Amino acid sequence: MELDLVEISPKADPPVVRIVDFKKFLYEKKKKQKEIKAKALKTVIKEIRFGPNTDDHDFDFKLRHAQKFLEEGSKVKAYVHFKGRTIVFKDRGELLLLRFLKELEELGAAETLPKLEGRRMTVIISPKKTVKKKK
Repeated sequence: MELDLVEISPKADPPVVRIVDFKKFLYEKKKKQKEIKAKALKTVIKEIRFGPNTDDHDFDFKLRHAQKFLEEGSKVKAYVHFKGRTIVFKDRGELLLLRFLKELEELGAAETLPKLEGRRMTVIISPKKTVKKKK
């Protein structure tokens, strides 16, 4: 009949075996794995860039984008990039990010406080679970 004896569960007592076509068995197993992977939730991180001298209008514009990203369920990575001599305005960058966190506190929570990494001060905001809207 051209069928194979396949061991399904070797740790069971007694071990479980099945008489099947081995190629078909492998194909179905691979198909199930692919289906499980497709259903898994993928985390998306959107980035928003600021400068230490970002104006109020630009801040509000970027804030609206961040709100939209959080409502969609994406994480938001906001950072202040310091160019050249603007590195002396670290306090401005930190205040900007803290203000950004304050504005978004009802939509998401900060994973960490703003921290300086090289010439970037970053903060990651993850969405709250109750915020997701279905369209």
